[in-house]
Amino acid sequence: MYGACEKSEYPILDCCAGLNNVDYSKVDMSVLADVLHVPDLLEPRFCVAVIAIIFNPFFWNVVARWEHRTRGLTRMFGSPYVACCSLAIAILLLNVYRSHSITVAIKGHPRSVLMDRWEVFQVGVAMMAAGSLLVLSSFMALGFTGTFLGDYFGILMEKKVSCFPFSLMENPMYWGSTLNYLGLALMNASPVGVVLTGVVAITYKVAIAYEGPFTEQIYRQRALCCKHK
Repeated sequence: MYGACEKSEYPILDCCAGLNNVDYSKVDMSVLADVLHVPDLLEPRFCVAVIAIIFNPFFWNVVARWEHRTRGLTRMFGSPYVACCSLAIAILLLNVYRSHSITVAIKGHPRSVLMDRWEVFQVGVAMMAAGSLLVLSSFMALGFTGTFLGDYFGILMEKKVSCFPFSLMENPMYWGSTLNYLGLALMNASPVGVVLTGVVAITYKVAIAYEGPFTEQIYRQRALCCKHK
């Protein structure tokens, strides 16, 4: 009976009192804070990255459609191939800046404790590898002018590309690029990177909605011209 008479080291909680007996001051809220952490959408580096993401496809679609209507770049450079190369250089430089701005935004925000794991890092590596494969194989299948909107310059392909990775999905270069950014975000345990990847995906989705029908119209016009010859 000695144990029954001795006062317990730990206080006995009344189960009927619910959570009223819990001492919330001793609860570790760091994990919950990490889960509920919301990126600052007005932070300058984040805003610059968003602007760079949205501006790129807007720029090349506007310029390419203007070229298709007016042949302005072709007249300026004296050749549709040189004009296409000039636009390609501008697109590449803009893409380099976009990647730089996303990296700066990722590095400038805190890492997520939940995402900062070896398994997540390895998933990120796998996504970057898959994304790079899609981008490079798309470039090889389309060629230089096919990749950089040669259709808008009158440099048309003989037939629609159907080999890998186009046999796997539509617009594999866009989705490969999206996978690259998602992989970068996971490798850096960055919630901000995940949000920016979502912006990339939405922007590409909108770009595809405009580019796809317009490109199909270009090839329909060529087919009609061939019929009348």
